[in-house]
Amino acid sequence: MIGEQLLVKILYRMKGKRVVSLLNKKIIITGASSGLGAEIANKVAENKGTPILIARSENKLSEIVTEIKAKWGIEAKYYVFDLKQMDSIHSFVETIIDVEKNVDIVVNNAGFGIFENLIEADPIQIEEMFRVNVISLIYFTQACLPYMLTRNGGHIINIASQAGKVGSPKSTIYASTKHAVLGFTNSLRMELSKTNIQITAVNPGPIKTSFFDTADKSGEYVKNAGKYMLDSKAVADKIVKVMIRPKREVNVPGWMNIGSVFYQLFPTLFEKVLGPIIHKK
Repeated sequence: MIGEQLLVKILYRMKGKRVVSLLNKKIIITGASSGLGAEIANKVAENKGTPILIARSENKLSEIVTEIKAKWGIEAKYYVFDLKQMDSIHSFVETIIDVEKNVDIVVNNAGFGIFENLIEADPIQIEEMFRVNVISLIYFTQACLPYMLTRNGGHIINIASQAGKVGSPKSTIYASTKHAVLGFTNSLRMELSKTNIQITAVNPGPIKTSFFDTADKSGEYVKNAGKYMLDSKAVADKIVKVMIRPKREVNVPGWMNIGSVFYQLFPTLFEKVLGPIIHKK
């Protein structure tokens, strides 16, 4: 196994590709108690990395850590924290660093959405969506950066969305938060361009997770888009691959990103042709 990993590393380096082993790497994953976050944690452990899980539900986190130990023999860690407590994020990260001594990769995965027309949206939920999806992500990244800068190394992976590239009816607020995540990610990458810290945006389409239990209470979106939904394990695999071979952006599925590019070039035509499909939410 070690020989195979060494061979792969040598071959990629010969091609000029940077390759990172996850062995002994500590990978923080927010929103890790279910869905995509839990799948990322399992995939990290499969690749011999040490997942550090963050979420609100201690019971769920404990179950996942136990599962990872039984399945992969990896001693995953977890910390219970509500990212809406933004004033405490910096001190919380300091606590993690004090215990874990360092952080190699951060996956900002926590987030939620509610699909409804803007006229019907609850102002409290609008603010909460921005707090969780955007502001806490920025604070968490800001809190981790000093440690990465001191070591001149690390990797920030922000889970954005194809919704951050192409908006749609009933996702006015959610799409706005993901537009913000993409803007933040791309700007931060430029700020850190003279360091060895990698910055990646991940833009998935809809994923089959409990996300839609909150986002799509009517069930209409899942009913109409179900056949296009991604498997969370497959998306987690893509994310862990970008930990091993860092790059600026991951778009899944590829065909959906082609649509996003088409939208940037021909927005009026896009909305005219695909408008009836987009409105099925």
